[in-house]
Amino acid sequence: MTEKISPQLIFEKSGAQKQAWLLPPSSVPVQSFTELTALNLLRKEVLNFPEVTESDVVRHYTNLSTRNHGVDSGFYPLGSCTMKYNPKFNEDLVKIPSFSEIHPLAPPEQSQGSLRIFKDLEQYLAEITGMDHMTLQPAAGAHGELTALLIIQAYFRDKGETNRTKILVPTSAHGTNPASAAMAGFEIITVTCNSNGLVDLEHLQNLVNQDVAALMLTNPNTLGSFEREITTIEKLVHSCGALLYYDGANLNAIMGLVRPGDMGFDLVHLNLHKTFATPHGSGGPGAGPVGVKSFLNQFLPVPVLTETEQLLSWNYDRPKSIGKISGFYGNFAVLLKALSYIKALGGPGLTQASRDAILNANYLRIRLQEYYEIAAPDTCMHEFVLKAKLPNHIRAIDVAKRLLDFGIHPPTIYFPLIVPEAMMIEPTETENRFTLDSFVARMIQIYTEAAESPEILSTAPQNTPVARVDETEAARSPRLRWSPVQD
Repeated sequence: MTEKISPQLIFEKSGAQKQAWLLPPSSVPVQSFTELTALNLLRKEVLNFPEVTESDVVRHYTNLSTRNHGVDSGFYPLGSCTMKYNPKFNEDLVKIPSFSEIHPLAPPEQSQGSLRIFKDLEQYLAEITGMDHMTLQPAAGAHGELTALLIIQAYFRDKGETNRTKILVPTSAHGTNPASAAMAGFEIITVTCNSNGLVDLEHLQNLVNQDVAALMLTNPNTLGSFEREITTIEKLVHSCGALLYYDGANLNAIMGLVRPGDMGFDLVHLNLHKTFATPHGSGGPGAGPVGVKSFLNQFLPVPVLTETEQLLSWNYDRPKSIGKISGFYGNFAVLLKALSYIKALGGPGLTQASRDAILNANYLRIRLQEYYEIAAPDTCMHEFVLKAKLPNHIRAIDVAKRLLDFGIHPPTIYFPLIVPEAMMIEPTETENRFTLDSFVARMIQIYTEAAESPEILSTAPQNTPVARVDETEAARSPRLRWSPVQD
């Protein structure tokens, strides 16, 4: 196997007297440096900044950018995260100076256009989800979860039902659900799932009582299965006075087809950076709006956007509000892109996007089920989970690493935790059949290699700039700071 050459850092390309640009002489009086020295505010040594030419800089960062995998460079079937192609028109839109240069503290009288964008988006999202009111303030998905949980907490506190301290979370839920509930101060109670990955109704019935505040439910769930007994679940939860909360991370499977509000959900959060066309990855940018039914409106975070006499303004006079949960009113660029995406597709387009996402996922599921065991073999929604248990002790991590050799970003692995050697695959609606067939061909090749040439998989990737790393060592003893080699 060819030894891989470690890529150089920009510091390692440094050389004395190299310059990327020339600066004019400093106009700062010399005596000011003397004063700083007297105050002991100057460094004793020159900072170790890299000295490189302009071409060094351009080549270095251009080469680094080609080593990042994104949806613009290859197939990205990352289950649960909806990494779909995002129209470049949206990116051009947010660069318009009227949008990009407005100050967040500009008074409402000077911001009516931007506030109208907020208001229109709130109305569209309320219609799509079947909610009555929205807030765009949460900065991302988990932040939306926390906001919804704080609203639930405030609702029961207002009713004097402080005994409701428990949140029910199915084993098929997103991993952030129990974390957000714990952060809000709730006790997490796990609801088991049946062999099809759906909520175990008998177990749920045994858990609902006067101590439960809400059930956090993702529908379809992380196995890509739709909760067919959602009306029964809704009745069980509401029968004890608890609320039903919708995790909207998988809305890409149902938008335009069915609404959480019509299923009986009381409040919902959305991931605009997944469902409504904003480039998503590496922790941002995000937006996690929360929608509520009317009886929860008074608890929404402040400020609330109100419209009177054709003037949009902020309303802080909300005594039962959970307060402010973000510095400003959401991530404006992400919100603008979402509105653009919704307007471009319209209602029929959003529905077709969901249908195409479901079609693509089931196409892959059928093509791969001959070679890999499917965790929930029935018809799926937008994603499905397979078990990568292959001959010669080949595991999901080996399959994932091998896919990198083919320019394919690996699916989510080892999640959900209830499936051994899980690989969660979500092709999204923006991939064509040629791409899907190419992915199937590579997965079949990997299946064959596991039986005939397992060493290829156990040492993969072979064709990437960096070989397989020791992930345990990287997590336990990370090298986060570069130091020059001492002579």
